[in-house]
Amino acid sequence: MSAANIDHWIDGKVVAGTSGRTQDVFDPATGRVTGRVALADQAAVDAAVASAKAAFPAWAEMPPIRRARHMFKFLELLNRHRDDLARAITAEHGKVFTDAQGEVSRGIDIVEFACGIPQLLKGDYTDQVSTGIDNWTMRQPLGVVAGITPFNFPVMVPCWMFPVAIAAGNTFVLKPSPIDPTPSLMVADLMKQAGFPDGVFNVVQGDKVAVDALLEHPDVRAVSFVGSTPIAQHIYETGARHGKRVQALGGAKNHMLVMPDADIDKTVDALVGAAFGSAGERCMAISVAVLVGDAADRIMPVLAERARTLVVKNGLELDAEMGPIVTRIALDRIRGYIEQGVAEGASLVVDGRGLEVPGHEAGFWLGGTLFDHVKPSMRIYREEIFGPVLACVRVPDFATGVKLINDHEFGNGTSCFTSDGHVAREFARRIEVGMVGINVPIPVPMAWHGFGGWKKSLFGDMHAYGEEGVRFYTKQKSVMQRWPESIGKGAEFVMPTAK
Repeated sequence: MSAANIDHWIDGKVVAGTSGRTQDVFDPATGRVTGRVALADQAAVDAAVASAKAAFPAWAEMPPIRRARHMFKFLELLNRHRDDLARAITAEHGKVFTDAQGEVSRGIDIVEFACGIPQLLKGDYTDQVSTGIDNWTMRQPLGVVAGITPFNFPVMVPCWMFPVAIAAGNTFVLKPSPIDPTPSLMVADLMKQAGFPDGVFNVVQGDKVAVDALLEHPDVRAVSFVGSTPIAQHIYETGARHGKRVQALGGAKNHMLVMPDADIDKTVDALVGAAFGSAGERCMAISVAVLVGDAADRIMPVLAERARTLVVKNGLELDAEMGPIVTRIALDRIRGYIEQGVAEGASLVVDGRGLEVPGHEAGFWLGGTLFDHVKPSMRIYREEIFGPVLACVRVPDFATGVKLINDHEFGNGTSCFTSDGHVAREFARRIEVGMVGINVPIPVPMAWHGFGGWKKSLFGDMHAYGEEGVRFYTKQKSVMQRWPESIGKGAEFVMPTAK
C-alpha cells in the first residue's frame, strides 16, 4: 500500500506542495509509513496569508449572527464526523480510540462556545459621561491570525484557537504538526461544507520554515502557539519583535499532591489515568506524584501493580488503555530519561522498556514506567519527559509539598487529593499554578473558562479560548460622541473632564 500525499489547504481547496520537501507520516502502532506530508516554503505561507487577507474584509463586515450560523453548521458536521476524526487521530498519533473521541468532544465544546459570539462581542455603553457626550466601546477583529499547534491534540488544540478567532471576524492560517497532519485537512473540508467563504480557514503543513515565515509575515496580526517551553519562548520573542500579538503556551511538569487521608483506590485510579493516558503525551498529564507522610507506603504497591498490568496495544482496539509512543525519536528520548533516572539513583519500580505487542513488533512501544524516591535535583523531576513515566517524590507534610510544587519552574496544572476541605482550600489558594484540581487529576477548564498556566508554562498575557480568547482575537475601540447642538463656543485648551 503506497503512502498518501498530504498537502496544504489554501483558498478553499487542497494545494500540492511545491517546495520539494516532505516528511514521512507513521502509524506508530505498526511503524509503517502511511503518508508523506508536504513541508511549506515561503511561497506556500505567502499564498495562505494572501488568501486569508483577501477574505478578511467581507468576513469581518458580516454580522456576527451570520458568522455564528456558519459555526453552527460546522458544529453539526463535527458531531456527525466525530468518529472519523477520532480514527484519523489514532492512526497518526497512536492514542486509544476512546481518548481520541474525547479529544474531539473537547474541541466541539469550544465550537459550541464560539457559536455564542454575538453575546461575547457586545461592548459597553455609558450615556452622558459628560454634558452632551456619550462613550462606548466595541471589539473588532485583528485581521489574519495564525495558529501553530502540537502533535498531541491535532483536533482539540486547533479548536482552542480558530473557532473563536473566526467567529470574532478574523481569518485564520493553521500550521499543524507534521507528525499527524491529516485531521487538519479533514477539519478544513468540514469548514468548506459548512459554508465558510474560501480563505477564511487555511492550512499550511510544515516545519520551522513555515513557523518562521508566519512569525515574520507583515500581514499576520497575531499568533497562538502550544508546544514546548523553549519553542514557546522563541515564538513569543520573535512574534513580539515583529509587532504581533502572541499567546504561547509552553511545557509542564504537573504534580499531584496526595494527602494521607486520600482514598487510596480512587487516587491510584486517578494517577494511572492521568500519568499513562495518551502515553503521557499531554501537557496536562500528571508526571510527578507528591506523596505526603505514610501515603507513600500505602499507595506505592497498588500503583506499581496497576502500572504493570496496563493494557497497552493498538489504540483502535477498544480494550486498549494506552497506545504507542508517537514517533521512534520520541521513544528513544523517553528511554534516555529512564536511563538517566536510574543513573541518578531513583528507584525504578516498574520499567516499561521491555514491552512487546504481538503482531506490532515494529511499533513504537513503551509500557508504563514508575519511579520512587525521586529527588528534586534529578532531571526526571526537573524536565518535561512527555511520556508514560511517573516520578514519585516523598515529603513529610503538606507545607513541604506545596513549596516543592511552587519552586518548580513550570506552573501549568496541578491537583490535590484529600478528604479534608481545609487542606483543599489552602492548596487552591497557596499553589502557584494556573490550573488546579481538587480530587480532579486533569483539571482542563471548560470552554467558557479558558486554558493557561503560569511561570514558564505561558508566554503572553491571555489564556486560550473562553472570554480570554475573545479578548486575544479582538481589539477594543473606545468611541466618544457629541453632536453640534451640545458643543460650546470657543476652543478648549484643557483636558476634557465631566461637567
